[in-house]
Amino acid sequence: MIVEYNPLHSGHLYLLAQTRRRLGPDTAIVCAMSGNFVQRGDFALLRKHQRARAAVESGADLVLELPLPWAVSSAETFADGGVQVLSASGVVTDLAFGSECGAAEPLMELAACLLSPEYPDALRRRLDSGRSYAACRQEAVSALLGPEKAVLLETANNILGVEYCKALLRRRSSIRPLTVRRTGSVHDGALEPGAHPSASAIRALLRDGETERALSLLPPAMAKVYREEAAAGRAPVFAETCQRALLARLRTMTESDFAALDQGREGLCRRLWEASRSAVSVAEILSAAKTKRYAYARLRRMVLWAYLGLTPADVPAAVPYLRPLAANDTGRRLLSAMRREASVPILTKPADVRTLGPEARRLLALEARATDLYTLAYPALSAAQGGGEWREGPVILGGPPPC
Repeated sequence: MIVEYNPLHSGHLYLLAQTRRRLGPDTAIVCAMSGNFVQRGDFALLRKHQRARAAVESGADLVLELPLPWAVSSAETFADGGVQVLSASGVVTDLAFGSECGAAEPLMELAACLLSPEYPDALRRRLDSGRSYAACRQEAVSALLGPEKAVLLETANNILGVEYCKALLRRRSSIRPLTVRRTGSVHDGALEPGAHPSASAIRALLRDGETERALSLLPPAMAKVYREEAAAGRAPVFAETCQRALLARLRTMTESDFAALDQGREGLCRRLWEASRSAVSVAEILSAAKTKRYAYARLRRMVLWAYLGLTPADVPAAVPYLRPLAANDTGRRLLSAMRREASVPILTKPADVRTLGPEARRLLALEARATDLYTLAYPALSAAQGGGEWREGPVILGGPPPC
């Protein structure tokens, strides 16, 4: 699975259970999970090792980190990074994910269409109209496959599922897609009585101070981890807590610094740069830079990349190592198998990166810097000591840590 667990909720448990029902009760589940920052361009609610621990205590067996540059990129790059991690492990046979349609075949057909030689021209002709990328993509697919298939691109989990399928096809992976029909509240939707909650709705409750109501919606392991982190001054983590640091970084950047973030050279960098000169909040910057063509998530990611000091040049050509965040006894056995089968090194001790190549060392240095910046959003600044990335190893449940 490729996950964020921001936070883990009952809908995620449903996917874990349904995956084992489909593949067998002894199926081992490996998760590629975002670290301290997530794909929508935001801080994760809880630090990565504790989210990974809750995942393993709730039914996963091994959680591997999805490295930062992929975790905070577009859906296409996010999916590709997750597929790289799972493929490189050498032990994964199926990629399970939720979708609104609940069937892998139509999603694979859409993925093949988006990779076809006819698609780029069909898309380009529609982008010239100035409409949103999502609307133009759906119209282009409709012209190639028909509206009854293109309509699947209207919902968030189908869209992400198509990106997973694209990554599998592009990389000629032997991993099979397995999708479970998503039930419960819609992505970014409000709470619905009796339905699985959305992660965004739970975060909204926590942001509004409705802590007990929010925690009542979480699996026991996730609620326990949240309480422990809150007691230590490390939760909840919201970007607003270190907004002055974000604004300081943006105001000290030059227009050329912003330009380095705009891969499409579409003028977004200048809009963000101009807005950052006078805005007094990140929300104000995003509102001033927003146009109907671009989603807020893309703007949030550019602001986050600016804060973290990331540029497209920092994205390695391929995932250079696999880093476990948490494992149980089954996960430890998987790690042993991965040491024989994986196509890249397994990094269980951060200091061992010194034995790897320069690309791996640069990536872990980026992760370390990002973690230090993440801690500035802890509710208690006294808990935000630097250097944590080099000190913390995987959470091993049921036995001593692997050598």
